[in-house]
Amino acid sequence: MPPPRLLRPGLGVLGRADVGVSSAAGRTPLKNVKKRLDARADAKAWACTVTEALADSINSKNWREALQVFEMLKEQPFYHPKEGTYMKLIVLLGRSGQAAQAHQLFDEMLQQGCQPTPELYTALIGAYCRSGLLDESLQLLTNMKASPLCQPDVYTYSTIIKACVDATRFDLVEAMYKDMAERSISPNTVTQNIVLSGYGKAGLLDDMERVLSDMLDSTTCKPDVWTMNIILSLFGNRGQVEAMEKWYEKFRSYGIEPETRTLNILIGAYGKKRMYDKMSAVMEYMRKLAFPWTTATYNNVIEAFAEVGDAKNMEHTFNQMRSEGMKPDTKTFCCLINGFSKAGFFHKVVGMVKLAERLGVPTDTSFHNAILGACAKADDLMEMERVFMHMKHKQCDPDAMTYSILVEAYRKEGMTDKIYALHQENPTLVPTDLVMV
Repeated sequence: MPPPRLLRPGLGVLGRADVGVSSAAGRTPLKNVKKRLDARADAKAWACTVTEALADSINSKNWREALQVFEMLKEQPFYHPKEGTYMKLIVLLGRSGQAAQAHQLFDEMLQQGCQPTPELYTALIGAYCRSGLLDESLQLLTNMKASPLCQPDVYTYSTIIKACVDATRFDLVEAMYKDMAERSISPNTVTQNIVLSGYGKAGLLDDMERVLSDMLDSTTCKPDVWTMNIILSLFGNRGQVEAMEKWYEKFRSYGIEPETRTLNILIGAYGKKRMYDKMSAVMEYMRKLAFPWTTATYNNVIEAFAEVGDAKNMEHTFNQMRSEGMKPDTKTFCCLINGFSKAGFFHKVVGMVKLAERLGVPTDTSFHNAILGACAKADDLMEMERVFMHMKHKQCDPDAMTYSILVEAYRKEGMTDKIYALHQENPTLVPTDLVMV
C-alpha cells in the first residue's frame, strides 16, 4: 500500500488551489482591498484637483469661489487645513473688502485648534484696515498685545499706520509711534515712507520734513528710491520745480539712484510747467541709460501737450507710442480726449472713444468725465446727458468732477431746473449753494 501523499493546505492532488467556498472566501478580501486602494487613489486625485482649484481661485482673486471650494475640502475626512491656507484666504478676503468674512474664518481656525500667529493677526488687521474700520483694527491690536505668543511687530504697526494715514488720522499715527517706542519697535523705511506720503498729500510739510530728517539721520530706516519718488512727486505736483530739482540732487548725493518711475515724475512735472526742453532732456537721458519708455512716460508727454491743446504734437506722441508697441491705458485716452477737445477737434474725440472701445481699454469714471467735458465744451448737452445715462447704466459711479461738469454746462444755458434735479439725485456732490447760484 503506497504511503499517503502529503498535500499542502489548500492545494489539490495536482497542486492547484481547491475550488470551492474557501477559495471564493480567499478572493473576496483581495477585491475589497483593491476597491479601497482605488477609492483612496481617487480621493487623493480629487483632493489634488480641488486643492488646485482653491489655489486658482485665490490667485484669480475670486473670494466667493475660493470659499466654496474651501468648504468642499473641509467636508473630506482626510483634509486638514493648515495655517498657510487660512492666511491666504484671510488676505484674499481682506483685499476684497470682506473683513467680516475674514474674521469669521479666523475664529473658525481657532475652533479647529490652529494656533494664531502674529502674521495671521496682522493679516486680519489688514482686512479691517482696507475697509477703513480703524476701531476694529485697534481692538485686534489690543488683543494681540494681550497674547504672549502674538505680540505685534513693525509690520502690524505699519499696516495700522497706513490706514490711519489714509483716513488722515494723524493723531493716531503719533499714538502708534509712541506705542512702538514703548515696545522698543523701530519703524522701518516702509513705515516712514507711508507717513511721509500722508503728510505730503495732506499739505503738512513741516511734519513731512521732520519725518524726512529723522530718516536721513537714522541708521535703521534710511531713505530709498521710494522716499525719493514721494518727495519729487509732491513738489512736482505742486509746480515747485526748483525744490524738486534740489531734492533730486540731494538724494543722488546720498547714493540713491533714480528708477524709471523717478524719471517719469520729472517728465510729468516739466510737462505741466511747459518746460519742454527739460522734458526732452530727461527722455534722452532715459534712452542713453537704457531706461525703458513706459506707458506712464508717454502719458506724461501726451498730457503736457493736451493741457495746451497742442493736438499735433500730442497725436504725434501717441502714434510713436503705438509704433513702439506700448499699450495705451485709460489715462492715455483721457488725455487725448481732453487735448482734442481743447483744440476743438471734436470729430477726433469721437475717434478716440471708438478706438478705446475697440482696444478694450477700461472705461472708468475719469474716462466718462473726459467725454462729458468734451460734450460740454462742444455745447452738445443732448450727447452729454446720453453719456451720463450710459455711465450710470454701466454702474460707473459719478464723482464730484462729473457733477461739476454737468452743473457748469447747465448753468451756462440757464437750465436751473436741471441743476436742481442733479441736487435731488445727489445732494452730497451737488450742494444747495450750487443750486442757488
